[in-house]
Amino acid sequence: MRFRRDKDRGRSRREILAELHGSLDRRYRPEDVADLVLGALGGRLSRRERVVLERAAKHSSRREGWFSSMSADYRRPVGGARQVAAAGRMFGRRVEVDPDDPESLLEFAATMGHEIRWTPDRTDFLADRLNRDAREAAGMDLSKRQYNRRFRMLRRIAAKAETLGTEQDKRRLLMVGVTGFGADIPPERFAADADAACFVAYYTARRKTRREFSLSGRDNPFDEIAQVLLDRCADGTDWWMIAQVRATPDVLERLTDEERGRLLGQWSAVMRHSADLLRTRWNPGTDRATMIVRRGDDSTTWNNLAVAYNTARSGWLACLASLDALRLLDAACPGKAMRLMAADLAAWHRASGGGVDPGTAVWAALPLPWEVLDGTAACTRADVEAACRTAGLDPRESGWTAPAPRRGVAVFRPTPELVHGVSVADPVWAALLRRAGVFSGKGVKPELAADARHGLAAGVVVGDLPTTEIPEK
Repeated sequence: MRFRRDKDRGRSRREILAELHGSLDRRYRPEDVADLVLGALGGRLSRRERVVLERAAKHSSRREGWFSSMSADYRRPVGGARQVAAAGRMFGRRVEVDPDDPESLLEFAATMGHEIRWTPDRTDFLADRLNRDAREAAGMDLSKRQYNRRFRMLRRIAAKAETLGTEQDKRRLLMVGVTGFGADIPPERFAADADAACFVAYYTARRKTRREFSLSGRDNPFDEIAQVLLDRCADGTDWWMIAQVRATPDVLERLTDEERGRLLGQWSAVMRHSADLLRTRWNPGTDRATMIVRRGDDSTTWNNLAVAYNTARSGWLACLASLDALRLLDAACPGKAMRLMAADLAAWHRASGGGVDPGTAVWAALPLPWEVLDGTAACTRADVEAACRTAGLDPRESGWTAPAPRRGVAVFRPTPELVHGVSVADPVWAALLRRAGVFSGKGVKPELAADARHGLAAGVVVGDLPTTEIPEK
């Protein structure tokens, strides 16, 4: 499907900035964001700035005429619209409700439940239902079956509200992990400073690129294009907005002490909240020395929460450093949280002469972070430094006791087309391999196995990959 470029003609800067703001909560490719930035900044760019931005924009979907097979969004929790509609039919009433708001769903259930004396705090099907005498005393002209149906329906809505709240919380933490607080920037503030907005949109798009199944590590999100856009930001720039996504010394020094203190509080709150959620998902049977995922583990949720925690911890350390308050780590220094690793990736590392990330040894030697944060375990800066020395790491340079040092500016690299982290040359083949279940760690769908095998034989995979075979029928 080709993208019609005439759709972009005549768009105002405000309209383009509105789309860029929407991208903060989604997963636009950096190339597509760069193309939008060119439209937003228009004739305000120097020749050099335009040339650098074109290095990415020329690979955008708008220019190349095709769309990536990868989703441009993160999975969003499904609201309660279906349950609300069913309840409306059952009770024969219409009540105003936002089905995507957990609190509104609970209020809706409480309102509907008034006629059968149901409340959100009394939902036990065995203990909280009214018997026949109680129903008659309350004036209910309902059979036991109809009463039970309504009771169950309200229980399901209450359960949906709880699940929806949990999933929305997990998604917000996922966004914090990959963008900082970028998704929380109000649209009016975003549109008020085009230069800062364009940097925030492009830099967060780079941060949201998917991990490749590779031994070489993750690319530095701060590339030459991000550097050009940041250089455009001067004294009158909204540096508080930029600090929401990039808590580095060069940005934090532009803030007031009061702003740095507020940002410190934001990061501290996220760090504690994500640590509490990690506690509930920690499998005591996991080998902390290897962090290889075990059967039954929800590695996706754990890894997303670990990213959120580590991002918050890094921002917290950066703010402490900017306030000259790193001495507080002498009393309590919670460590990082390690991601769970797939067994095949761990085996590939070993076969290639590598090993476990040395940070894993530090994590294994220290108390669990949530135990340090709630005061049930002691862990000081001296403890972390000793564990780092044993693992052969510099505690400051590796980000365990100080903000991680600034990395060099990366050269822009087009976003690879990935299937479960494996780079594939063509989006059409990528979509087919994904549908077939190749590289998913599960069985390949028999009806697509022949096509998938043909694609692999034709060399459509261009990234690093351990030996993979698709069995014949």
